[in-house]
Amino acid sequence: MAITERLRHAWDAFRNRDPTRVNTYHYGESNYRNPSKADLRYGNDQSIIASIYNRIAIDCASISIQHVRLDQNGRYTENIDDSLNQRLTISPNLDQTPRSFLQDIYLSLFEDGYVAIVPVDADHDPTETGTFEFFELRRGRIVEWFPEYVRVECYNQKTGRREELIMPKKITAIIENPFYAVMNGPNSTLRRLSQKLNYLDAIDQQSASGKMDLIVQLPYTIKTDVRREQAEQRRKDIEVQLTGSKYGIAYMDATERITQLNRPLENNLLAQVEYLTKELYTRLGLTVGIFDGTASEQEKLWYNNGTIEPIVSAVTDELKRKFLTKTARTQGQSVMFFRDPFKLVPVSQIAEIADKFTRNEILSSNEVRAIMGFRPSDDPKADELRNSNIAASKQELESDAKTPPTDDELAQE
Repeated sequence: MAITERLRHAWDAFRNRDPTRVNTYHYGESNYRNPSKADLRYGNDQSIIASIYNRIAIDCASISIQHVRLDQNGRYTENIDDSLNQRLTISPNLDQTPRSFLQDIYLSLFEDGYVAIVPVDADHDPTETGTFEFFELRRGRIVEWFPEYVRVECYNQKTGRREELIMPKKITAIIENPFYAVMNGPNSTLRRLSQKLNYLDAIDQQSASGKMDLIVQLPYTIKTDVRREQAEQRRKDIEVQLTGSKYGIAYMDATERITQLNRPLENNLLAQVEYLTKELYTRLGLTVGIFDGTASEQEKLWYNNGTIEPIVSAVTDELKRKFLTKTARTQGQSVMFFRDPFKLVPVSQIAEIADKFTRNEILSSNEVRAIMGFRPSDDPKADELRNSNIAASKQELESDAKTPPTDDELAQE
């Protein structure tokens, strides 16, 4: 580009500002935090429960969900590049990426037990037609249930606030937590653990409040109002001495006696918290190794199949049920999730796995190179499902010989 053209079309966000426009242009309602993000209840965000929610939500959001086409045997054939797939893989809305959107979905699912995926913007009215293009999907918190409708709280991009909507159930994906009995039930393990943690925090706060919990025994009986006033005055004098002294020192009369009450009390609250935490880990398929990265292969397999798969399947099943019409399902359309099996494989095993996949004609060489992050090879054989350790048969050689030459080969000759 010529220097004159570059200067003519140049744009700088800091230089190309109209100083008078800042005060006249209204950008909408402002917030100092993202109002579209999911919030945890007070107390859960300050305990071990938040780390459990976040760990499972991150692992679930790492699994991509796509709108696909299946063959007559129900096998995956290709992705469908439509508005639904773009919302699930590129941009569900203006504020979130697909991964952050799904993570919000899972966090709300764990917190409330139910969550709604609401199509808030489309080219046609979804209540009147089953064929419409999705322009925006939002996470909705269900606040009220009706026979055929639900009242949901969604973020309104146009106003910048969370607002309540009444949406038909037939066009709203309502997802139920598969672990509702463990995480959201009235007497669930997680609710009991949360209650015990709140009790433990209250005891810790009381112990660290700075109170001395003293009883002062005076050398006279307090039966009259005069003696009671003298005792109250004596208590205030001790408080003034302790608070006004640099080192918290006070003097006492020789006939007075002090008894301190803030002795450590033995209780089994901490043991109950440890027991409930272990019980919750067991019921959710979690281990300490899942959090610190030392989990064995068997632990990861149980975690993926027993915890992650039911949650992601609940989302995909509901998306397929509500966002795909009966005609689309009969045409082979579906919503599926895909997990990268090579993510958790160490580098030392990649070569052995690649050899087995190519030798058994499961993946081509270029498909293996794409998984490892390398650019595809230009060799035509790299796209063939063929065992390179076995020589080509006589029939294959004869078929290659009978193949007519291409125009480029003829030109070279």
